[in-house]
Amino acid sequence: EWNVDFPHLMLRAKAQNFKKGNVVARDKILTSTDKVGSFLGIPVIAQASNVANKIKPVRKVMEKTLGIHANAVLPKFYSNSLRKSFKSKKTNKLKESKYSGKVALFVTCYGNRNEPDVVKDLIAILEHNNFDVKLVEQEKCCGMPKMELGDLESVEKLKDFNIPQLLNLVEDGWSIVAPIPSCVLMFKNELPLLFANDPSVQKVKNSFYDPFELLMKLKKNNRLNMNFVKPLGRVAYHAPCHQRVQNIGPKTKEILELIPNTNITLIERCSGHDGTYAVKKEYHETSMKICKPVTNKIENMELDHYISDCPMAGHQVDNGIEKIEIRSESPFSLLRQAYGI
Repeated sequence: EWNVDFPHLMLRAKAQNFKKGNVVARDKILTSTDKVGSFLGIPVIAQASNVANKIKPVRKVMEKTLGIHANAVLPKFYSNSLRKSFKSKKTNKLKESKYSGKVALFVTCYGNRNEPDVVKDLIAILEHNNFDVKLVEQEKCCGMPKMELGDLESVEKLKDFNIPQLLNLVEDGWSIVAPIPSCVLMFKNELPLLFANDPSVQKVKNSFYDPFELLMKLKKNNRLNMNFVKPLGRVAYHAPCHQRVQNIGPKTKEILELIPNTNITLIERCSGHDGTYAVKKEYHETSMKICKPVTNKIENMELDHYISDCPMAGHQVDNGIEKIEIRSESPFSLLRQAYGI
């Protein structure tokens, strides 16, 4: 039964709009991340798609036919997904005296097909801190894109698939993390609000962590590996909206500031990406205006790096950067560099 007391008035409006059929085909396609990822992850198609996304005439056709803005950043697709590459990896055997815990990784659609290297960096960091790491055996989209569309029936179906997988892990003593803030938010905040009477959802919520939240928990228990070998210098850290509304504090900043000779400047402004909003023809220019305060601040700083917890937000910022050469990086990648692993 739906929880009718949750304060998502806009979501209610979106749900009514979806029920009335006031949703264009483009939006249904963009939010069907599992299907799109599986199709565009086919080797030949992935290569062709990545090339086509860089060709201006092709992008103009996409804008006219699909309503995807010609200047919007579209994700790159990897045929060698994270799940494929992880299968051949040998399990890391840990000494019991150094054992930090067990972490199951909810890879996410985006992490699996679009940013596998970023997820590999996260896995390397967790293992460097003596976590036993494995992937959630089966997963589907967290449901955030469908929720934003107002397709609550699909959200429930995705919940019904994912939660039993995650609950089995939780009951076996595994903590769960995801590399994308919106997916963490979905399991920590949105699903527990939508399904307040489902005890399984609530139990998963209590064991689901932002990666840097988990590392800070390790730090408080004096178990975090503090053997940093490389300073990061001057870093601008963009905290995306979906990370900030989790109300866990700037854990990414707190962890990176432990690295000697590293200075982190926090930027708490919306990038304007908002899932599919920035790629849509009718909203792209507005999204770039929203992003402008972020790009202005970054361009006017002396920096060695700038990062965002959300790679999509990072690419959105990249799209607005004009005065400097550096581009966004993952905080996982920077922390891995600092460890020298």
